[in-house]
Amino acid sequence: MSSSSGRAPLAPGFANGGVSHWYLPAGRPEPGPRLPGPRRADVCVVGAGYTGLWTAYYLKRARPELEIVVLEREFAGFGASGRNGGWVLGEIAGSRERYAARHGRIAAVALQHAMFDAVDEVIRVAAAEGIDADLVKSGVLHVARNPAQRARLAAMVAGSREWGWTEEDLVPLPAAERDERLRVAGATAAAWSPHCARVQPAKLVRGLAETVRGLGVEVYERTPVVRILPRRGTAPAAAVTPNGTVTAEYVLRATEGFTAGVGGHHRDWLPMNSSMIVTTPLPAEVWDAIGWEGRELLGDLAHYYMYAQRTADDRIAFGGRGRPYRYGSRVDDGGRTQPATVAELWSMLAAMFPAAAEHGRVAHAWSGVLGVPRDWCSTVVVDHASGLGHAGGYTGHGVATANLAGRTLRDLVLREDTELTALPWVDRRVRRWEPEPLRWLGVHAMYALYRAADARESATSSPRTSALAHLADAITGH
Repeated sequence: MSSSSGRAPLAPGFANGGVSHWYLPAGRPEPGPRLPGPRRADVCVVGAGYTGLWTAYYLKRARPELEIVVLEREFAGFGASGRNGGWVLGEIAGSRERYAARHGRIAAVALQHAMFDAVDEVIRVAAAEGIDADLVKSGVLHVARNPAQRARLAAMVAGSREWGWTEEDLVPLPAAERDERLRVAGATAAAWSPHCARVQPAKLVRGLAETVRGLGVEVYERTPVVRILPRRGTAPAAAVTPNGTVTAEYVLRATEGFTAGVGGHHRDWLPMNSSMIVTTPLPAEVWDAIGWEGRELLGDLAHYYMYAQRTADDRIAFGGRGRPYRYGSRVDDGGRTQPATVAELWSMLAAMFPAAAEHGRVAHAWSGVLGVPRDWCSTVVVDHASGLGHAGGYTGHGVATANLAGRTLRDLVLREDTELTALPWVDRRVRRWEPEPLRWLGVHAMYALYRAADARESATSSPRTSALAHLADAITGH
């Protein structure tokens, strides 16, 4: 059922927004109890997404006697943790060159290896805690579909060898093996890495929430934190909410793309928008045509990149950038996606998988935000003097990175010197984003240039990356 009218073919009962498709099987969760009033704790975590829940989990496992309170504005998993593309990806969330510039190449390589390990750690804990999240460690397939993308893919493989990746960590695939795994129309080259797992995001975050509650962590939902206060004299750190203030030895902010809504943090991280569609379940003849038996995750080498997975119930979940940023760091909480974005994502999906376009329709579309620091590098910080800490800025690589962040925050709060606390993203601090309208103009200019660069590269046989993409990088420091 392909479309030639510029519109995506929508399935009967098509849904737009409503958080995400990942919540449809079990239904949108009913938020738990609000904070009933002022509360004292050892550790207060702000945000019940992956970062906040992993942090609470590892702290409680390490020190069962700790009183830990988690505060969440909506319900656990309402943000990116329940809306993402389902990639547990073992790649650094940031620039290895920037980490190395401050801390050296060895430290950057150690961070990369810690990210590899994080993929297996997510799988291990899910199994140990009985969290069924459709996890399959299938690896990630990077495909190139024009000469410039192919050149960038070759450079990515060659460059990885200099940063601690072995030949097994990123494998160029001959055409026959590439097509045996997954037949993407127009693909001219591909490389595969084993360091990625497919996950059903909402199942993972809801399973984590249930697990930490079972350990004795207090999770209060429908409780927005309006301001976070540092320790002053004998007064402890505090998280201020309309329902009361939680005071604690440590208050840890784990709000990622929603950070701009916390008082005093409006320009810390930019909430970048990403959108997804999911098809109706596809019949066997589609999978016979395109393969994908291994359930690998799929990405391309475009500047305006896409990401996809084959779901457990045989749909294609397909994402990319839509309206990349809303003026004033506003967030579309409901996840509703513009029709033009739905059509664009469908057009990309149809170009890569014509058989899927003939037999499928769009069942659901949604959007969410991810956190982007000014230098595009994620960070973990705990300041013992103020009692405040935070982690995030994952730039779209948060599913595995949040797990590593949770373990690192645990060690920092407990004042333990470990291999994790020595990693180069610890205590990384960067300048804030520019005020409006500069950041709106910068982000929209960047993505307009990326789109134009992709169009130029697709229309030429040149292996050179378009100068427009280099200009886009320079504008925002990407």
